[in-house]
This record gives sequence, C-alpha cells and structure tokens, in this order.
Amino acid sequence: MTQITDIQELRDIQMGILDEIHRFCTSRDIRYFLSSGSLLGAVRHGGYIPWDDDLDIYMPRTDYERFLDEWDCGVRNGDDDEAYEVINPATAEHYFYTFAKVVDVRTLMVEKATEGYEIGVYVDVFPVDYVPDDEAERERVFKRKKLLYKIRQCKLSRHCCLKSRVAYWCYKHLPLSLSRLNKMIEELVVRREPTGWMCNMTEAGPGVKSCLPAELLSDWVDICFEDRTYKTMVGFKEYLTLTYGDYMTLPPVEQRQTHQFEAYKL
Repeated sequence: MTQITDIQELRDIQMGILDEIHRFCTSRDIRYFLSSGSLLGAVRHGGYIPWDDDLDIYMPRTDYERFLDEWDCGVRNGDDDEAYEVINPATAEHYFYTFAKVVDVRTLMVEKATEGYEIGVYVDVFPVDYVPDDEAERERVFKRKKLLYKIRQCKLSRHCCLKSRVAYWCYKHLPLSLSRLNKMIEELVVRREPTGWMCNMTEAGPGVKSCLPAELLSDWVDICFEDRTYKTMVGFKEYLTLTYGDYMTLPPVEQRQTHQFEAYKL
C-alpha cells in the first residue's frame, strides 16, 4: 500500500466517485444534492472548503432507495465502473453507519472511530426523510432517535465512545440485537407519508432545529464545484442559512477542522 499524503490526490479520488454518482443519477433521473460542507464550499469557495477533505450528498428517501437498488443492478449488468462500490447498512454485515457510502475499492481509509471496519475512500450519501409537522412530536422523534443511535454506536464500537464508561457497557450489553435495533431505527425515521418538513435522520444528521421545509428539496438545480457541474437542492440558499447562519463569513481559525483518518492506495 502507498499512503496518500497529498490532499489534492485524495480530493481527486473523491471527485472521481462524485463524477460517477452524477453520471449514474442524471442518466436515471435520481435526485441527489450536494449538501453540508460540500454545498457550502461550492457556494462560498467554488469547490472544496480549503481545509475540508470529504464530500457529502443528500437524496430524498425514494431517490435514495432507487439509487441503492439500481446501482446494484447496474454493477451486475456491467453498467458501472467496477472501481466503485456502494456500501449500505441493508447489505453490509455489521456496517458502522446507517447511511450509504460510495467507495473506491482501489483505496483504503483508516479511521479511529471505525477501527476494525475499514473501507475505501468514499463519498457519503445521506437519505433525507419526512419528519412530523407537529413540533412536539418532532422533538419526541429526535430524542428517541438520539438514544437508539447511541445504543447502536456502543454495540459496534470497540472502544468506549461515551463520556461514561458505565453507560457504554450498559448499552453495549443491552439484550437487543443489532438487526432489531436497526429495524427500530428504520420504523422511527422512515416516513412514507409526505409532510411539510424533512431532515437527514441518520446518526450524522443535524438537530431538530435544522429541519428543512420540504419544498427546499422538491427539485434539483445545477451548481459549480471545482470547475465541474453537479446538482443541489433548489432551495440551497435557504438550506445554507438554516444550517450555517451567515454562511458567507469564514469561521474562526480554531473551528476549521479536518477529519482524522489515513488514506492509502492498494
């Protein structure tokens, strides 16, 4: 293996993955949106945030499910580059996350948080779900979601991931199987009946105050990122304001953090 020490080399690999996602989704009319820091970087910097080193996209739940199903069919039919694979919790045993990642199988990422479950350099693909219109009910869902994800993290982590070691061991040895836990999470967050609000309901999603009016994600538009054209949500300016506030102002230097991992070429 050869370690990737140049951030531009890492970004080039990620951009190759994003290009394939864009090609695949636009050819099938599967909506995806640049999101989070990737969208912020596109608007504020025309590409990556200078200190950022990953890519994130959102997909409405129905598009996300189509993406997973049709990608698998495409790979079997030789429609997609074999260098890229979709990993998701429905098909990967003891998968650490509850959202999909598109990975470059010619590479390897080593992350402390997921020690023992290493995958290739990736692009995160987050499903976006409907949430209750009633604010009190929404708060209840988010509180229960937080607890279930905390239990799930403890069961999968090899090291104490909570401030309390006692709580970590209690959750880890709770008589609840991982498959049942995943089912409980799915039943809580996946809503088929449309509401007026949506949110990334995975463990990496924002808090209840960052839920979005569903109309912001009703369609996709073109956006420039690193001199290439991709897609994002039609209400991207409102999304950025709700998520980051004054998003065009740079954060203090001490808040400009990168992710902690090592990357290698196989």
